[in-house]
Amino acid sequence: MPLFALLGLGLLLGMRHATDPDHVVAVAAITAHTRRALGAAWLGIVWGLGHTLTLFGVGVVILLFNVVVPPRVGLSLEFAVALALIVVGLLNLNRPHRHEDTWNPAGSPGSGAIPTTRAFAVGLVHGLAGSAAVALLVLATVRNPWWACGYLLVFGLGTILGMTLITVSIATPLAAAGQRWQSFGRWSRLATGTLALAFGVWLVYQIGWREGLFLNVAKWTPH
Repeated sequence: MPLFALLGLGLLLGMRHATDPDHVVAVAAITAHTRRALGAAWLGIVWGLGHTLTLFGVGVVILLFNVVVPPRVGLSLEFAVALALIVVGLLNLNRPHRHEDTWNPAGSPGSGAIPTTRAFAVGLVHGLAGSAAVALLVLATVRNPWWACGYLLVFGLGTILGMTLITVSIATPLAAAGQRWQSFGRWSRLATGTLALAFGVWLVYQIGWREGLFLNVAKWTPH
């Protein structure tokens, strides 16, 4: 496959990767704290930067040094995502700070610091979990390791673009609803927090027992 076609494919698949359910659930919970579409776009970019940082860093090591990822290590990385979702969910269910009690589409000075840090941290965890799977899948199709690294970088850029579009699409209707119903911000945080918590608990069961992280035989399928 020509290099430019390969990189274009990586960009498209990176955008599709951003739509994975665990990604969308996590950023939906974080975006529930955002009062503006522009702020939501920034959260998507920050999440994508964290995701790309670990995805590219760990993926390059796997590609260039032919690192073999044991199934239990791969599952452990994915288990970290489940824990991150549970934490994000619990934080949303916790009593909000005073400046978050009212849904204000105009935002407030300094109100975005916590969600931004949270988005970057969650992106780092998701990227770490996906790095092994994506690198192994790339290695199976792209024999040139440097081309594979370029593909990995473009894939990460695709996730940044895809996640930016997702966060804006989530925040825009939420902000519109918040303008009509004063308490909507609180209820949106509760709803997205409950979803993130439930999805995280389900992943704990799925990874820990169905895929065998806590059993004698671990069954990890990179995806």
